[in-house]
Amino acid sequence: MSRIVLLTTSHRVAPGMLSWPAWQALHGADRVLCADPAHPQLPHVREAGVEVEIARPSARELVDDCVSQDRTVVVLATAEGEPQLTDGLARLAGSGREEMPELELLPGAYDLPGARLLDLVQVMDRIRADCPWSGEQSHEGLAKYAIEEAYELVEAIEAGDRGELLEELGDVLLQVVFHARIAEDDPEEPFSVDDVAAGIVTKLIHRHPHVFGEEAAETPEEVQAHWQRTKAAEKRRESVTDGVPLGQPALALAAKLSGRARRAGLPAPPQDRAGTGAELLALAARAEAEGTDPETALRSAARAYRDALRGAEQDG
Repeated sequence: MSRIVLLTTSHRVAPGMLSWPAWQALHGADRVLCADPAHPQLPHVREAGVEVEIARPSARELVDDCVSQDRTVVVLATAEGEPQLTDGLARLAGSGREEMPELELLPGAYDLPGARLLDLVQVMDRIRADCPWSGEQSHEGLAKYAIEEAYELVEAIEAGDRGELLEELGDVLLQVVFHARIAEDDPEEPFSVDDVAAGIVTKLIHRHPHVFGEEAAETPEEVQAHWQRTKAAEKRRESVTDGVPLGQPALALAAKLSGRARRAGLPAPPQDRAGTGAELLALAARAEAEGTDPETALRSAARAYRDALRGAEQDG
């Protein structure tokens, strides 16, 4: 029986990593066609002993060839397929007046979770090379955007807007990929986005021995204890204040310091010190000890106050 097989592949899958049905179709075909001489799978298919013709026949030509020769033709395509060819085949099949070969769409490779990150890396490479503005950027010049995007992400979370959350997560991810791409150009200590990913993978595995190791943790509190122990061993800090970024918002800074002190058994800020700053520090420490993030709590209260002010203005 004559047959046309449209074999789709993904450029995000390592070349040569086709499925077994795909290899069976390629080796069993009477003719294999590929319209793109730069198709990433092409060298590996040929290396496996499959003869591939670089050709882009029309649907009419392909159908006539298959039917007249009673043979199987495989068309090697990308994940997007060959729209012009498939549209033409659909028109011929739908006319009801044509002798048609059997038509089959065979996915030869599927994207793995996270595969679209490869697209982001490629796009960032292109932008870094060809965009005059992006090509001149530095870590220092982009730092303010990382802060802005982080705050916009927080606002999307607080607003409960799923569309905004999706977009802002992408903007934060862009900052990571952009900085990693800039780091590749460093003449003395270059690193890539793969090094960034490898570092956080190693850290996550090491800090989750209850998932990847032999330790057990049944509650979130036990997980936190594991995390703090492994983090302390990694950092080898001399003080509980080491590693606390002073550039974060004041309430978050106060909560971080008081949390470190509380877990280390050090004294909390005294409650009776005079001054607005001291009072806020003590209040932040109390909130942290009670399990409340003072930064989030104040932001929530401020948003409610803003809404109340808008309501008052409208009423007035």
